[in-house]
Amino acid sequence: MPHFRISEAARLLGVSDDTVRRWVKAGLLTEYTDSAGRKVLDGAELAAFARREAAASPDPTGVARSARNRFVGLVTDVVADTVMAKVELQCGPNRIVSLMSSEAVSELGLEPGVLAVAVVKATQVIVETPVRGRGEER
Repeated sequence: MPHFRISEAARLLGVSDDTVRRWVKAGLLTEYTDSAGRKVLDGAELAAFARREAAASPDPTGVARSARNRFVGLVTDVVADTVMAKVELQCGPNRIVSLMSSEAVSELGLEPGVLAVAVVKATQVIVETPVRGRGEER
């Protein structure tokens, strides 16, 4: 079973080490000791906690759609020429980049500071895992 040190869990959840320690003290997460004597959290429990506690910004559009991957955030950059544009959004810790027509940028009023929703519907999503060293326990 994969394990994560408190500092790793904090980075993954976007909080401080102290916050993770408070969650452990409050009984929201269970702390274990690994074979090297380090305090760790169970990966499956951490994933379930992250899913339960996820605080996504509400979708302001009120539109029903089949795509499940919606990222609410702020436009941080727009680079446009006469035909195409690159629009960057910061959605929580995630940077989303979209290429679209300059006409669409204009129609949507996209500029830095505008609230927007990136909707992703893809048939292919690549999932990667970090390379683990020999004998490394996760």
